[in-house]
Amino acid sequence: MFDLIIRGGTLPDGQVADIGIRGDRIAAVGRLEAVAGRVIDATGDLVAPPFVDPHFHMDATLSYGLPRVNASGTLLEGIALWGELRGIATVEAMVARAVTYCDWAASMGLLAIRTHVDTTPDHLRGVEAMLEVKRLVAGYLDLQLVAFPQDGLYRTKTGRENVIRALDMGVDVVGGIPHFERTMEEGAESLRDLARVAAERGLMLDIHCDETDDPMSRHVETLAAEVTRHGLGGRAAGSHLTSMHSMDNYYVSKLLPLIAESGMTAIPNPLINITLQGRHDTYPKRRGLTRVKEMQAMGITVGWGQDCVLDPWYSLGTADMLDVAFMGLHVAQMTHPAEMARCFTMVTENNAAIMGLQGYGLKVGDQASLVVLDAGDPVEALRLRPDRLAVVSRGKVIVERARNDARLSLPGRPATVRRRRV
Repeated sequence: MFDLIIRGGTLPDGQVADIGIRGDRIAAVGRLEAVAGRVIDATGDLVAPPFVDPHFHMDATLSYGLPRVNASGTLLEGIALWGELRGIATVEAMVARAVTYCDWAASMGLLAIRTHVDTTPDHLRGVEAMLEVKRLVAGYLDLQLVAFPQDGLYRTKTGRENVIRALDMGVDVVGGIPHFERTMEEGAESLRDLARVAAERGLMLDIHCDETDDPMSRHVETLAAEVTRHGLGGRAAGSHLTSMHSMDNYYVSKLLPLIAESGMTAIPNPLINITLQGRHDTYPKRRGLTRVKEMQAMGITVGWGQDCVLDPWYSLGTADMLDVAFMGLHVAQMTHPAEMARCFTMVTENNAAIMGLQGYGLKVGDQASLVVLDAGDPVEALRLRPDRLAVVSRGKVIVERARNDARLSLPGRPATVRRRRV
C-alpha cells in the first residue's frame, strides 16, 4: 500500500516506471501492482526530479521599476538602482515579493533555490526578510541563503562585519564579489578571507566571480587556489565567470586545469549574462557566457542559474528553469542531442549537487519530490518548455494542471486534437 503512485511515467534516462511513495519518501520504483491512496497517470509523460536554481537574488525579485527602470540595461546601473531600493524596502515588502516568487517557482516544479542576500546595509533588513521567507516556505521548498556583500567585502566600512553578522543570524553560505573591490589586490585578499571563513565554519562558499567583460579580471584563479588550499572542493562555487568569455585562450588553457584540480563548481546564468554583458561593445558584440563546454570537458560540474526575475537587472522571467537551460544551450551552442540532454541535467542533478542537496533524485529512499511534464523526454522538455501536469513536494501533490492540447477545426479536414509533442 502506497500513499501515492505516479503511474507509467518516463524517467530522464528513458526508463518507463511507476513510482510508489510513502510519506515523504520514494518507497519503490518499477512496475507496481499495489494499490495506493492516490494514483497520478503519467503514461507517456516525463517524470523528473524537481528543478533546482543555485543562483538567484530573492531580496530584489519582482521589484522591476522600483525606484525606476534600468534605462541603460547595464549591470552597474542595476546595482545603483538596487542600492537605492534596499534603503527604502521594508521587511514586509521583501517577504511578500519573495513568497510570491516561491509560489511561482513551485508551480513550475522548482523546489530548491539558492539566493544571495545583500549584507551591505547595516540594518540587514534583507537578511531578516529572507530568513522569514525561508521559514514560511520550508514546507514545500528548500531555500539556501548566501551572505552577499554586494558593494564589496572591504569597499564599505562594515562590509566584512555584516557578512559575519549575517552568518551568525543563520545564513547558510559565504558569498563575495572580488571584482567589485577597489583593487585587484583587495579582491584577491577578500577571497582568501572568505575561503578561510567558510573553512573555519564548515560552510559552503559561493562567489560572484569576474562578472565583467574585462579579460584581466582573473579572480577565479585565486578562488581555485584558495578552494584547493582549504580543501573546500565541491562546497565552493564560482558564479558568472563571464570574463572567461573574453580571456586569452592560452591563459584559459592554464586556468581550466586549476579549476578542475580544486573540485569547485561553476554557475553561469545565461539569461542575465547575455543581457548585461557586452553593453560597451559596438560590433562584434560579446555575449559574456563563460566557457561551459570546455569546463565540462575538464570534468568540472557546471549548472545553469536563473539569477534574476523582474528586478533592477532583468525585466523578464517566469521562474522556469527550462527557459534558462533553453537559452543556455543556444548561447553555449550545445545542440548535439547528448549536449541538450546534459542541459536538462544541469538544471536538475547538477544544480542539486552544487547546492549539496541530500536525498535528491528518483531512487528508493530519496525525498518524494518530483515533477510530471507534458513531454516525452528531456530534450523535448527543453524544446517545448511544457506544462507541469503535476508537482509533488515531499510526498504531497502541490500542483496539478490539465493537459492543454489544441483543438483544431480546419477547412476541409475533420476536427482533431493536436499536441506539440512529436
